[in-house]
Amino acid sequence: MLKAVASGLLITSVLICVSANDNGFPRCNCDDEASLWTIESILECQRVGDFLIAVAYFSIPIELLYFISCSNVPFKWVLIQFIAFIVLCGLTHLLNGWTYGPHTFQLMVALTVSKILTALVSCATAITLITLIPLLLKVKVREFMLKKKTWDLGREVDNIMRQREAAVHVRMLTQEIRKSLDRHTILYTTLVELSKTLSLQNCAVWMPNVDKTEMNLTHELNGRNFNLSIPINDPDVVRIKGSDRVNILSPDSALAVGSSGASGEAGPVAAIRMPMLRVCNFKGGTPELRQTCYAILVLILPTGEPRSWSNQELEIIKVVADQVAVALSHAAILEESQLMREKLEEQNRALQQAKRNALMASQARNAFQKVMSDGMRRPMHSILGLLSMIQDDNLKYEQKLIVDAMLRTSNVLSNLINDAMDNSTKDDGRFPLEIRSFGLHSMLKEAACLSKCMCVYGGFGFMVEVEKSLPDNVMGDERRVFQVILHMVGNLLQHNHGGGILVFRVFAETGSQGRSDKGWTTWRPSSSSGDVNIRFEIGINSSDSEVGSSSGLGGRKYNSDRVGGRLSFNICKRVVQLMQGNIWLVPCAHGYPQSMTLLLRFQLRPSITIAISEPGEGSERSDSNSMLRSLQVLLVDNDDVNRAVTQKLLQKLGCVVTPVTSGFECLTVIGPAGSSIQVILLDLHMPDLDGFEVATRIRKFRSGNRPMIVALTASAEEDLWDRCMQVGINGVIRKPVLLQGIASELRRILMQGNNVL
Repeated sequence: MLKAVASGLLITSVLICVSANDNGFPRCNCDDEASLWTIESILECQRVGDFLIAVAYFSIPIELLYFISCSNVPFKWVLIQFIAFIVLCGLTHLLNGWTYGPHTFQLMVALTVSKILTALVSCATAITLITLIPLLLKVKVREFMLKKKTWDLGREVDNIMRQREAAVHVRMLTQEIRKSLDRHTILYTTLVELSKTLSLQNCAVWMPNVDKTEMNLTHELNGRNFNLSIPINDPDVVRIKGSDRVNILSPDSALAVGSSGASGEAGPVAAIRMPMLRVCNFKGGTPELRQTCYAILVLILPTGEPRSWSNQELEIIKVVADQVAVALSHAAILEESQLMREKLEEQNRALQQAKRNALMASQARNAFQKVMSDGMRRPMHSILGLLSMIQDDNLKYEQKLIVDAMLRTSNVLSNLINDAMDNSTKDDGRFPLEIRSFGLHSMLKEAACLSKCMCVYGGFGFMVEVEKSLPDNVMGDERRVFQVILHMVGNLLQHNHGGGILVFRVFAETGSQGRSDKGWTTWRPSSSSGDVNIRFEIGINSSDSEVGSSSGLGGRKYNSDRVGGRLSFNICKRVVQLMQGNIWLVPCAHGYPQSMTLLLRFQLRPSITIAISEPGEGSERSDSNSMLRSLQVLLVDNDDVNRAVTQKLLQKLGCVVTPVTSGFECLTVIGPAGSSIQVILLDLHMPDLDGFEVATRIRKFRSGNRPMIVALTASAEEDLWDRCMQVGINGVIRKPVLLQGIASELRRILMQGNNVL
């Protein structure tokens, strides 16, 4: 619409100018001589004016071209068109200046063409300007938008500067807060620094009590001598704890009134929560899902000033509250870490003391084992070896009975020594059992014989009652049963000094017998047809009571501290429980044991006739020992007594013995080239070079299974046989070394070697 109106006005003005000659206006009186300007002067002035106009027109395009070339100006095509218009105008004026004097026809033609071109270019320029105005308006709008963006950018820069200023304040506050690791110092420093930075009237910290029912005023900038508290379910408290932002409170709220200080009047009030974390809030590196404990920081501006909380101040409060929460949590964690460190140091001291005690106990145990081994076990093993050698001789019945009793008693003592040493080594309270077939009748005879000797020595009578239908060949640990029976007899004789008769009764539990006994029913497992339950009762009857009566043997089971708490009885009871049995005692009026009962289960074995060696009945043994005659044996043992006893036993079997005292001598005798040695009896526990290393070296340079190696050891380790097989040892003889034991083991390995060959 605007373009059409502008075009109409331009055409109208042109038509008015063209028709001006016919409007009746008077013509110029240029020929008047009385006029100031003559024709010549006017023409001369016009000529000069045209030349000056031409020069001016020609200079303008040069300046415009230089401007276009030096800058990136929009609408360059409009400027070029305008330059053409100016050049044509200047050319027209230049040509017109030559027409005031005599001129040629060509000059007039050139002037006419120039005017026509100027007219065309001027019209085109005018029309172009009409179309250019909207574009210029758009540029103006864009300029306005740029100014607006510049203003917004300036405002953002201003916000950034304010934030930077707030960050500087926060950094300063944080540095002051983190200078201490004490929680109270951190809180007081926070209050002081916030008051300086924000020009506060007062600020305070409220914390929940232990029961989390009230919020107590614990820290205040302007400290007072009294404590305040408000309910934890106060609406303002609930609202603050439920939001992580800074909350603006009313000056009349309970928190504002309580935090206003001594003046009692509060200005604008702001409050924010602060989480109070401790080590107990973390588990495995992550916070537990439990209710977090919050403290509340309250800040009050001065009264009587036209001031309110700005966004920058609220941002400072929020950031500082987060930093204070982190600092308090850090201080709490460090405090608890210090406590934990002190506890760990105390525990470390206790562990070091326990380590020293354990080392002392280990040294004492090693000394005890050395004393037991050197002073008791080795001499006892030697005695047992000599007794077994004497037992094999042709003795009279009474002599044989005495030697058998000595051998059995020595076995019991040897077992006690081994149990004491093995128990001190293992520290688990377990005693190894050797379950094998044995004769129950012969064991009872030997036990009765020893019991009678003990009774006679103590001034007691003795009476034995054994059920005739007792089985003979049973499975069990003969040595442990014999040991427990002797312990029962010794325990009764030790604590009874009034004399009397010791009654030893043995019978089998069958049918409903003994079912009313409470102790028996709790012990007895499900029986099978291949088992037999044997009951051993030992009691002391006074001299005036009826001999053989069971009044002193039955009765209810007791386990008083005075009787059952003794160490020997507890160990004996543990051994019985390992054999799946039970033992108890019945005390007398003075609290000492008067009778003891032992219940054991044995597995029955088919009856086998065992010939008792009598004088002149050694043909089978002579045949079995024939393979041992002239057997070349190398005996390796560092103990002189044991080596001498073992050498005598081997010589009694007919072996040719070469004794050595160490593993190095053994290796020297064997040698890589070989020797006539057929069997090596090797002690496993020797100084410098033990038996395992000796056996390993022998098998390394001697191919095959020769010579045969038999280990001598007093150890009861469960994996001993596996270790011996790994190094090439063919057999194991447990100490004490007895004649029958060494003979049977040598025969076994020789028969095994012949089968392999």
